[in-house]
Amino acid sequence: MAKILIVDDDHDFVEATKNILESRGHSVVAAFDGTSGYGLAVKEHPDLICLDVMMKHDREGFEIARKLHGDQATNKIPVIIITGVRKEKNLPFAFEPDPDWLPVKAVLEKPVTPSDLLEAVDSVF
Repeated sequence: MAKILIVDDDHDFVEATKNILESRGHSVVAAFDGTSGYGLAVKEHPDLICLDVMMKHDREGFEIARKLHGDQATNKIPVIIITGVRKEKNLPFAFEPDPDWLPVKAVLEKPVTPSDLLEAVDSVF
């Protein structure tokens, strides 16, 4: 199965997501901030990255997604954003993948159900 990198500062979310993905046979590595996540992406070259938005600051995940997309070493790795930013900031709109501003495969809203997570992951492969 796939090697998946989870980048999220919520240790409980990472552990729960890891359990769901591993139950489907995926191997999982984790980082707890964008900088570490970017470094692991370069080093491990995972098959998929699940990326939070609000970590050290409110837009960190957006910045990391664009950085990954702009780096030749990582720009082929698909990214799924999993975030609670819309609810946390009471935003009246949802985020959608965009080739320039948000170059990701999907955007999932927290709390994400296991079935929605697995469906998004399966859609990448």
